[in-house]
Amino acid sequence: MPLYEHVFIARQDLSNTQAEGLIEHFSTVLADNGGKVVENEYWGVKTMAYKINKNRKGHYAFLKSDAPAAAVQEMERLMRLHDDVMRVLTIKVDKHAEGVSVQMQKRDEREDRGDRGDRGGFGGERRERPSFGDRPDRGDRGDRPSFGAPRR
Repeated sequence: MPLYEHVFIARQDLSNTQAEGLIEHFSTVLADNGGKVVENEYWGVKTMAYKINKNRKGHYAFLKSDAPAAAVQEMERLMRLHDDVMRVLTIKVDKHAEGVSVQMQKRDEREDRGDRGDRGGFGGERRERPSFGDRPDRGDRGDRPSFGAPRR
């Protein structure tokens, strides 16, 4: 059977147990239609980038499933009809990643991203910008036409 990963956002005014109850509810929907949930994670309440239905925060949940397409379609249909679920994202994957997701890892356990100086661009040494007089492609500012009031 195909492998899927699902993320959904539930309303912020739900309790943690109600949000985890939604995970169990949608897991049983998959199981009733011939699929199974390999792993689920409750990521907690997180601040969203923009308001959705007048909510700034939401309960995030992540499911890894092994289910036929019909079971996934039925679960998504029920999620979209459910009043407590604001957004749903489902992707098909070739294989599930081992271990916990990046959202559940602590910052210390994540791989070190390195110092900002090694990213190129303006990160390391600062270069001085040439002034207009030093540039060979531009003349003095006085020889350009002005588009405002005439000079006096």
